Amino acid sequence: MSRLYDIFIANGAWKTILSGLFMTLRISGLSLLLGTILGAGICFLRMQNVKILRIPAIVYIAILRGTPVLMLLLLLYYGVFARAGMPPFLVASITFALNVSAHVAELFRVAIEATDHGQAEAARTLGFSRAEAFRLITLPQALRIAKPVYQSTIVNLIQWTSVVGYVTITDLTRVINNVSSRTMQPFLVISVGMLLYLGLSYLVYGIFALTKRKEGKK
Repeated sequence: MSRLYDIFIANGAWKTILSGLFMTLRISGLSLLLGTILGAGICFLRMQNVKILRIPAIVYIAILRGTPVLMLLLLLYYGVFARAGMPPFLVASITFALNVSAHVAELFRVAIEATDHGQAEAARTLGFSRAEAFRLITLPQALRIAKPVYQSTIVNLIQWTSVVGYVTITDLTRVINNVSSRTMQPFLVISVGMLLYLGLSYLVYGIFALTKRKEGKK
């Protein structure tokens, strides 16, 4: 315990670790928000019968799902936005939003196709418009189907952000690496870092479990 106190409290390392943790949460939160919105739009295009809309969406999903997120980050930071003067935080958020959007688009598509289409058709015969049938019948079912995989997508996103140190961002992983180098206690410090990431993951699991419990009580 005295060693933990000396490393994390006496030397003030806990402050820099909290700062890095906050940066990780900022990037993850913004990327998830933008990626989910963009992914819903890509999913809409992917499910259209018009080839000029569907094919670009298919290509978009295939490229981004098959590209390592670190390579995409380096491409955008050192290539696309190199002369734009965009803050690394925004470049990283855009990078992960693009990656998340491709996974979310495919996730939403599979979830929608797995719903009971007969219920939506029955709603149409009762006078519901196509948009109303989708919003009231299909969408709630699709969200329930997609929720477990979406939960894993969030956890994966938090883990993916550990590479942002390559573009000079001081996130949780980079802070942990700096502290371990400064204190010469890599095993102990990195173990604490792993526990923090594990804690974030189970926080996400806990939130989804809580929402599932509330849905079960309705």
